[in-house]
Amino acid sequence: MSKTLKLGIIGCGGIAVNKHLPALSKITTAELAAFCDVFQGSAQKAADQYGAPGSAVYTDYRELLADPSIDVVHVCTSNDNHAELSIAALRAGKHVMCEKPMARTAAEAAQMLEVARQTGKKLTIGYNNRFRADSQQLFTICRNGSLGDIYFAKAHAVRRRGVPARGVFLDKEKQGGGPLIDIGTHALDLTLWLMDNYKPRMVVGTAYHRLSQMEETARSGGWDPSLFTVEDSAFGMIVMENGATVMLESSWALNIRQEGAAKVTLCGSKGGADMWDGLWINGESEGRLYDQHIHLDGAGTPFSQVRSKAIELEMKLWIDSILSDREPAVKPEQALVVSQILEAVYESAETGKAVYFNEGERMG
Repeated sequence: MSKTLKLGIIGCGGIAVNKHLPALSKITTAELAAFCDVFQGSAQKAADQYGAPGSAVYTDYRELLADPSIDVVHVCTSNDNHAELSIAALRAGKHVMCEKPMARTAAEAAQMLEVARQTGKKLTIGYNNRFRADSQQLFTICRNGSLGDIYFAKAHAVRRRGVPARGVFLDKEKQGGGPLIDIGTHALDLTLWLMDNYKPRMVVGTAYHRLSQMEETARSGGWDPSLFTVEDSAFGMIVMENGATVMLESSWALNIRQEGAAKVTLCGSKGGADMWDGLWINGESEGRLYDQHIHLDGAGTPFSQVRSKAIELEMKLWIDSILSDREPAVKPEQALVVSQILEAVYESAETGKAVYFNEGERMG
């Protein structure tokens, strides 16, 4: 028997309006029934545009969670609220999709996972770049063994001048960090997922506050250096238990020619792959080196449409996982490891020392 899930949205700002709501509104088995935001006008506007007839509007998330008819909650707030709201929703008997990153700290992320296990409710994190056509195709290539043992990778999330000066992105207290936790998290998640490797052994990291504090650059970029309390760039080297190495690069402002977010380079024992200028596979055959461009359906489609299609697939699979009682595509155990590595990069950058992982600090 088919069922329609009733959804509640907590946080009706940009990430909800530009990502979650348009995609969810296209799913016939999901009904957008409740909207919550500290600014009532934002919640009402979202309800007017996307809500089902008679949808409720709240400014207190506890009132939304008290509604027994709500099956699923999407948490679309600043990072400092991810854990509190997700945990409250899980304990209220709701399935939860929380926007990336999983939480502001690894400890908060671990608590989210523990509560999900205790309650038996599904929890997933909004890593939508896994659902792009090139990501899905490369995932298949990795799983069929074409690249062999992947022992070196690069996770790219670099902008030349792409500082999000709006909202709370520059606020370390609310976000937990800058480009590393904002866009680096996407690149790292994608890389670990493609490698199917979630066992880090050691991390070395660096972080910089360089271009963000240059008055001339700040004026042209439209931000106030005194309010830029997060890093403008962060980099990490992650060594996995099996010896594989991942280089992570993230920046909102960097003097570099080639920029790109949520792109991956993979090097395996049989071949390599990268996402620069399309999806490419490279290797050696019969003594000759080759480079193969993988042609995807919809090649040449504008990035905005690629992103929209990926998000629609992400939301569809999430709703289907609840209705079919399957594990979500993005498992919270995987997202926790991403948060642990990001935190280790920040710790290493601050202390100047490598961070080593113990058995109890990894996904269970």
